[in-house]
Amino acid sequence: MNSTSVQSDIVLHLNHISKRFGSLLANDDISLELRRGEVLALLGENGAGKTTLMNILFGHYTADSGEIRVFGRSLQSSSPKAALSAGIGMVHQHFTLADNLTVLENIMLGTEPLWHLWQRQQNARQRVIALADQFGLSMHPDAKIADLSVGERQRVEILKALYRDVKILILDEPTAVLTPQETEALFTTLHKLTQAELSVMFISHKLQEVMRVSDRVIVLRTGRVVATVPTAETTPAALAELMVGRPIPQPTRQFQTPGEALLQLAAVTVASQDGRPLIDQLDLTVRQAEIVGIAGVSGNGQAALFNLLSGLLTPTSGTVRLYGQVCDRFTATDMVRANIARIPEDRHTTGLIGDMSIWENLILADYAEPAFSQKGFLKRHSAIAHANQIIQAFDVRCPSPFATVRLLSGGNMQKLILGRELSRQPQIILASQPTRGLDLGAVTYVHQQLLNARDRGAGILLISEDLDELLSLCDRLCVIYQGKLSAPMPTETVSLQTLGLMMAGKDKADAI
Repeated sequence: MNSTSVQSDIVLHLNHISKRFGSLLANDDISLELRRGEVLALLGENGAGKTTLMNILFGHYTADSGEIRVFGRSLQSSSPKAALSAGIGMVHQHFTLADNLTVLENIMLGTEPLWHLWQRQQNARQRVIALADQFGLSMHPDAKIADLSVGERQRVEILKALYRDVKILILDEPTAVLTPQETEALFTTLHKLTQAELSVMFISHKLQEVMRVSDRVIVLRTGRVVATVPTAETTPAALAELMVGRPIPQPTRQFQTPGEALLQLAAVTVASQDGRPLIDQLDLTVRQAEIVGIAGVSGNGQAALFNLLSGLLTPTSGTVRLYGQVCDRFTATDMVRANIARIPEDRHTTGLIGDMSIWENLILADYAEPAFSQKGFLKRHSAIAHANQIIQAFDVRCPSPFATVRLLSGGNMQKLILGRELSRQPQIILASQPTRGLDLGAVTYVHQQLLNARDRGAGILLISEDLDELLSLCDRLCVIYQGKLSAPMPTETVSLQTLGLMMAGKDKADAI
């Protein structure tokens, strides 16, 4: 936003906020100010204290010490209702909408007594339409939430806040699941909001977006404010260094000549139990020494594709070839034996077993192999030595190989999965959302490991909703929409805008 439009008066003041969870000091004496009509970006790695601070501001948590002043008045009560009454609204990364209700019903919920709700819909309808027109949030009031896209649901969440007359809006990772076109529409809305003298707290890990949309940036590290800078006076590289505390070298993809086809899918369909195609007549080839990316809005068949190649689903029709041979057995064991590494999108429930130790998790796929088992007995010393090697090689920050996995950070969990899968020198790697929820340092590490595997000859299928990630890592890109896969495109020929339109169902000719 243009900094000349920012008014000097302060609408929100956090004074010396601290919050402790047991021995963890999540927020350590944090003070900040938000001005009328500005976008203030809040940056920091995972665990830096961003979410805790916003939950204190919106009333989910109570600070151990410090004060919040909104429009000059102290915010005494800690509850979302008190925050809303003071003029503070929050749009969470994971939306809180009732799918079976309409847009209007969702917006009105909680604003009227139940016996008045249906009597006052006409006035509410007119107000919602007026707000949507004013701020560029086009939305039909009678549309069912279940029928809306992710971007449309976000508009409903913003309308919910505006309907409650908020003057301060907190947006938590608002572009994480949006297409480029939806992101552009959101930025247009933010401009209109600030022009109407609303103030925005913008939490994001996408530095280019922070640079574009914000007036000032506050950086948190280990619970403390380490910098407050005008956006016009900084750079993405400088912000990244402030977040992590050291320079972050960015991995680069070098040209490689792809080798032989390792994985080939021809007219493959996977149907659900009710006969609906999850993936439909899908053609795909992954070759040696290349990364093939799959872009798409969540829920368009990515999970079915990953589960098929992981041995958890069987194709209804079509042919799958591994290393040139037709694959007619689809079990997880078969895929492990075929030297396929799997990095699932949910590291907590499918990537690792949280209540088991590190060393136990690292041999989950190999415990019956001679290296770790003899005559039915586990060779514990060999397994622990193997774990120590992976911990050191993949820089897993943990007390020991005996530590329980659920006590690790998300980044270290992901390093553990990478260590387990890549240490087997796989020929094919399936990676689904490998950096979701990770901080900048961990993202850089994961990207480098995938590029290293590509450079040694592995073929990688990368499924991601982060288009910047796909464009920086992949040699070729496909877009999946309603179970159908586009033809592969060389990454250098594709723009964010083209990808975004294809993700919304436009074919490539229409998108260009």
